[in-house]
Amino acid sequence: MIRTLLKLDEPRLLFRYGQAMEDPRDGLTLFGPLDEGKPHGIRGGVIGTASGIAKFQAWVDWLQRPVRLQNPVLARPFFPGFEAAFRVPWNAAPALSVEIDENELKSKCGLDDRHQRVFQTVDLFSKAIVDARRDEESRPDVWFVVIPDYVRRYCRPEGVVAPADRHEWQRAFKSPRQAKELYQSPSLFPEANEAAEPYFFKEHFRNQLKARLLEHRVSTQVLREGTLQNIFSTPQDTREAGLMKMQSQIAWNIATTAYYKTGGRPWKVDGIRKGVCYIGLVYKKDQRSTDNRMACCGAQMFLDSGDGVVFKGAVGPWHNADTGDFHLSTKAAYELIEMAVKSYKERRPDRKPPDELFIHGKTTFNDVEWMGFRQATPSGTNIVGVKIRDDSSLKLFRTGDTPVVRGTALIRNRRNATLWTRGWTPRLGTYPGLEVPNPLSIEICRGDASIETVLNDIMALTKLNYNACLFADGSPITLKFANAVGEVLTAGPLPPGGAPLPFMYYI
Repeated sequence: MIRTLLKLDEPRLLFRYGQAMEDPRDGLTLFGPLDEGKPHGIRGGVIGTASGIAKFQAWVDWLQRPVRLQNPVLARPFFPGFEAAFRVPWNAAPALSVEIDENELKSKCGLDDRHQRVFQTVDLFSKAIVDARRDEESRPDVWFVVIPDYVRRYCRPEGVVAPADRHEWQRAFKSPRQAKELYQSPSLFPEANEAAEPYFFKEHFRNQLKARLLEHRVSTQVLREGTLQNIFSTPQDTREAGLMKMQSQIAWNIATTAYYKTGGRPWKVDGIRKGVCYIGLVYKKDQRSTDNRMACCGAQMFLDSGDGVVFKGAVGPWHNADTGDFHLSTKAAYELIEMAVKSYKERRPDRKPPDELFIHGKTTFNDVEWMGFRQATPSGTNIVGVKIRDDSSLKLFRTGDTPVVRGTALIRNRRNATLWTRGWTPRLGTYPGLEVPNPLSIEICRGDASIETVLNDIMALTKLNYNACLFADGSPITLKFANAVGEVLTAGPLPPGGAPLPFMYYI
């Protein structure tokens, strides 16, 4: 049995002028983003209360200047200003501004029925955005949804409205379960089906908003007023004080995702193999069904260019209550990979299928679904199934005060390894964590590939999170957003049509 302990090289990222750096913040500061971006820069729309819109404009104006921490640390480098980093403008005056009436918003947020509360609050924002897209000439590339803090507090699954803000809702059903039954067996009375609609959606503002805007292909970024106000006020509590220490990182994160959602890639992995396609499988239980086997399957595909696409798979009895695992039927597996390969070919200049196709999941792939994956894979494409899980059963310690170095790998045999994607990072001079870092358990469970190649790929995929601007994540991007994407896919009924959507619509 092979047992080898080695240190993988830190993947580098590619920026403007073909320059490569380890830390995306270094690359953006020194060279600028990989793509040149649109000449007009960030053409954003903003929707919120009058107060929220004013705070957003002031925050964007503040973002044009360098952001330094009072006590600088290497792991949180200063932000040089938006145009200095991204080489395009971001005008503080939005391309389109839509104001939400605050009294109406408070009224919706105060409803004592959680499903109605979230549905009607989302309605205020989603309908206003759709109407603006239809009626206004200006077409923002991304919408910034600025919400008061009470929206975040009340419009989530465990949110409880304070007595002073609470309003009674006249219920049309004895329980949410009774309303949800109409999802699978609609009533003969249209008014009953209409009254039941809010109960078909998850009680989560952000996820429901994104789900309801998928069919309109609207890219959004939800921002809390407290995050924007934080730069101008004295912190009132521990959370706000913590945000003060994160101001430069917040600037990096929001600026990067804004640039990505307007169509520009901030960076891509340097030296990644051409013709490689990575797919991460997403499963989420379908809470609208009374059958506990029902789940929604989706896939995230990432190309060697760094682009990401999400596919909406079918809802079916994929969950095994005894094992807790999810597995597709042969037909569903075939259709999912067929759609992914088709999309890959459309995005490649030579219209060729991928040379290698890696499927990442958290469970082992069984014979039934693997047959579908194989049948949908073109001849000449090497398909490999990789199981990736967090592993808390193994700890590795070094002498001295610093923990295990990020990139350390224990190769057990040619198909199994343990990889520390979290750990001491020399470039940052620290370990950005509080506990002894846990590794990932990596298993090539189907197909054939070099275990060293798989490990290096996973390391590279920890650096493609465009929704933030960090040195690296602990999980590869294929699985990093699996839960978040799944939450959007199951936050409400899937929109009509099966066209794949870019990743930016889900994050």
